[in-house]
Amino acid sequence: MEGQLQLSFIRYKKDSYIIVEGKLNADRFFIIQQGKVGISREVVVADDDVSVLNPGDFFGVISTMSAHSHIETAQALTDVVLIAVRKDQYGTLIQKNAQVAMKIIMQFSKRLRHLNETLAGITLKKTAETGPAQFFVVAEYYFRQRQFSKAMYGYSNYLKFCPDGANADSAKEHIAKLNSQRITMNKDYGPGDVNRTYKKDTMLFCEGEPGDELFIIQKGSVKISKVIGDNEVLLAVLKVGDIFGEMALLEGKPRAASASAYDECEVVVVNRANFEQMIKTQPQLIAKVTTLLADRIWLIYRQLANTLIENPLGRMYDSLLIQLEKNRVSLESTSPYTFSFGQWELANMVGLPEREANLLLGKMLQNKRIQIINEKIHAVSVGEVTKQVEYFRKMDKIEKSRKESRA
Repeated sequence: MEGQLQLSFIRYKKDSYIIVEGKLNADRFFIIQQGKVGISREVVVADDDVSVLNPGDFFGVISTMSAHSHIETAQALTDVVLIAVRKDQYGTLIQKNAQVAMKIIMQFSKRLRHLNETLAGITLKKTAETGPAQFFVVAEYYFRQRQFSKAMYGYSNYLKFCPDGANADSAKEHIAKLNSQRITMNKDYGPGDVNRTYKKDTMLFCEGEPGDELFIIQKGSVKISKVIGDNEVLLAVLKVGDIFGEMALLEGKPRAASASAYDECEVVVVNRANFEQMIKTQPQLIAKVTTLLADRIWLIYRQLANTLIENPLGRMYDSLLIQLEKNRVSLESTSPYTFSFGQWELANMVGLPEREANLLLGKMLQNKRIQIINEKIHAVSVGEVTKQVEYFRKMDKIEKSRKESRA
């Protein structure tokens, strides 16, 4: 009956496998009532990929809520009693026990922040600077790229938070030059402005900036990225219906990445007070936040696994495959497919410096079944991407076997 929550209790003997990495069709997740469960992954992509869970902890949420394959294996370390929650029961669970939903969302948020930092560090072999000084680094990067609206946003934030900083005079000089060129800027929105519009290639917020709002895209698309040194790492291109900015809202920490309008976009803004009210009154929205966080965590695990592919051209093809998997495109399809990004965004995804990117993009485009149409990457056949990834994975295994035999 609607509104009722009927949960099932399942017992597993010690050493039993509960879920297995790579398996599809996850339809439920588990909350531990009694006992201990070990979590492991075939490919260790983060420093906490092996863990022991105790009563009150949960697992299997990422695959269940995102409707992707399992990214972990769970094994009973003792005899265990588990509470099984089906995906279609999650909204009712939120209404009956909002604390469980908030625990899941908070854990997902922290996990995603950690994974984003891990990805940026692995991709570019370094970590990003933190603190207000990063505003100047971001501004300088975009100024060199002649993305002047984003540069203006960065310089303005630097002066706002570091008015007497070491680079304050330089920031003021740049702002004066940009003002003289009448660079397009967005309206300065206040906390009460729930509906907002942002012009193409302008900033919604900058990494390091404090924030207590999340955004829901109503029109257009938004790019999430991070500047590290002389490179920009593209973390995601989000579309209508996607939610972002939730980590700063939930954790009260500075923005972990920058958001900019990939196309002109319209967003609805939710602040912390509204979000807490929504947990009680709009469980479907909180379920969507959980689903989107789960989907993003699944995606970043795939991206981290991508960094372990040695051939950079192979990583580029695998990045295309990840996007197909994310959008649930049939990998056996012979139909054409146009991606939502161009060749330089693809190079950014795998952290390639400009000179190397030029050579590899040239090699990729020698394949006549991969094209650029309207500044977007276009595959004449989805199956071509799958075929190329399989080839590079095979070559990667052969090369690793050779290295092991020499050792």
